[in-house]
Amino acid sequence: MATKKQFNSFEEMLSDSDVPVLVDFYADWCGPCQMMVPILEQVNAQLKDRLRIVKIDTEKYAELATKYQIYALPTLMLFKQGQPVDKIEGVMQAPQLVQHLQTKL
Repeated sequence: MATKKQFNSFEEMLSDSDVPVLVDFYADWCGPCQMMVPILEQVNAQLKDRLRIVKIDTEKYAELATKYQIYALPTLMLFKQGQPVDKIEGVMQAPQLVQHLQTKL
């Protein structure tokens, strides 16, 4: 059985990842954020070997939302080697999101 690696911080998780990390900044009360759940599942199915998807609840981790200047929900941020390289605000359908991400990976 595989075990999940424990990280001391969000930044450590980003920098230790061997693939780019797509962070979904969301809130439970956000309707468009809920719309992204099946979209991100589709993206994960297509890019699972090239990308890791992480969800961050902005209500629980407001300091991360502030640090990365998250002003709209949902916001997706792509990180490579711990550094943000792309930011997408709002809902994007799976085919367009996959195509967009493939240009950044």
